[in-house]
Amino acid sequence: MLARPLQRGFTLIELVIAIVLTAVLVTLAVPSFQTMLANAQIRTATQALYDGLQLARVEAIRRNERVLFTKGTGSDWAVTVESGAIAVQTRSSSEGTRQATVAVSPVGATQITFDSIGRVVPNTDTSATLTRLDIDVPTSLIPAADSKEQRVTITGSAVRTCDPNAAAGTGTAC
Repeated sequence: MLARPLQRGFTLIELVIAIVLTAVLVTLAVPSFQTMLANAQIRTATQALYDGLQLARVEAIRRNERVLFTKGTGSDWAVTVESGAIAVQTRSSSEGTRQATVAVSPVGATQITFDSIGRVVPNTDTSATLTRLDIDVPTSLIPAADSKEQRVTITGSAVRTCDPNAAAGTGTAC
């Protein structure tokens, strides 16, 4: 009686089936992965802007003088002490939020000034004071319905993040 030799490896048909199944799974996963990454950029940009505003407010209190938060392009920002224009900290949107777009209110406003007790005061250069930042991603990246837009509001001495699309009465609603 002859013993059959032990076969190892895959047949060509098994390999093709495995490749087709992998391709189908990847095709199904890519859109949801893109949505997840885009929404992560929105959250990252929102948190970065919020942190910058809070830093400016806290530095104004700590230093007992006026401190400026200046928004640049995208989610770039800089915090500076008004007297002497001493840079406290800057942040570039290339730090994980390249795709995020930021709309400001009022339109054209780029800075906000905090006084020595952390309140918002008029800008020395009489420019419009930032009151709201709306963070989103372009619809060319993901459909608007899949986007989890965020908002940062500044009133008095309070800096707050919220979801402009959340139902009224929920904790995250604006």
